[in-house]
Amino acid sequence: MLKIDGVEMPAPVKYDVGIMDLSKAERNALGDMVIDRIATKRKIELDLTGLSNEEISKVLKAVSPVFFEVEYFDPQENRLQTGTFYSGDRNAKGLRYEQGKLLWKGLSFNIIEQ
Repeated sequence: MLKIDGVEMPAPVKYDVGIMDLSKAERNALGDMVIDRIATKRKIELDLTGLSNEEISKVLKAVSPVFFEVEYFDPQENRLQTGTFYSGDRNAKGLRYEQGKLLWKGLSFNIIEQ
């Protein structure tokens, strides 16, 4: 469902795609709204659970560069798309410490199209 720089990521439990219009809007002398759409971009909210230490590291390393290529399913186009994205803040949620290892409850973050 989701590849970053060609590497398949663990399946997310939350996969919310926001379709955002970037625009410049103002009213003219008649009071009518004039909107110039500059671009339409995607924002994908992800939540992954049940990750091993190796999996959480793999995902965090994949989204650590400033920009990276993402292959994702686009609901508007009803097909896989590829785009250049960057990551928002990453939140790794620890569950408990067991036998010398931290077990992870989950990882949540957004990726936003450049």
